[in-house]
Amino acid sequence: MSWLADLSLMLFPDTCQVCGDALVDGEEVMCLRCDMRMPRCNYHLHPLHPVSVRFAAFKVARIAAMFPYMRHNEYARLIQKSKYNGHPQIDRMLAGKFARELLPSGFFSGIDLILPVPMHFWKQAMRGFNQAAEIARGISAVTGLPVSDNLVLPRRHATQTRRNASQRMANAKGRFSVVYPHELEGRHVLIVDDVITTGATILACADAVREAAPTATVSVLALSATRFRE
Repeated sequence: MSWLADLSLMLFPDTCQVCGDALVDGEEVMCLRCDMRMPRCNYHLHPLHPVSVRFAAFKVARIAAMFPYMRHNEYARLIQKSKYNGHPQIDRMLAGKFARELLPSGFFSGIDLILPVPMHFWKQAMRGFNQAAEIARGISAVTGLPVSDNLVLPRRHATQTRRNASQRMANAKGRFSVVYPHELEGRHVLIVDDVITTGATILACADAVREAAPTATVSVLALSATRFRE
């Protein structure tokens, strides 16, 4: 009954995951004010940006990230609440919003499928979801691009937290693999994750794709990106 739903919202209103204010009709996860104030990375518009240049050097065709990630910034709470507090709808909402922003730029033109950065089975079982897969679903809902589970993480690896760039690269290298290489040959794939820190994880995924399917083209999308640490 609608009056019960209205009463529930009055007693337990949905709140903005950034500022904590109550959301109004038409707002989801984040209020309009916080949405308008959110800074944007805009790597896809600036090919000479240092991040764009770095990824181009690793033969990544395109890169996009929605907003800069700073651990104690109010917008970082969106990533943190999703990943650690069990709110995958945040990932899907942000991904859908970002995809709609990217559409006019032609960022998705020619891309054939989406590959979320995989999690090990046990880690995903403990968390209850893979945030990269939720992001992929949000993008797919807007673009119509299919989501593939062809990229896998066969064995667990040590956490990347508190590792520098070279340590992250070494820790991630060779961890990922492709199940059906023929499905990626000649395709343009979009690898997605929640946060790019040094780029080690997502570049290791790109290496796995190109090793399995040398004719594949790789692009990258993340919800957020930090300044790369050495």
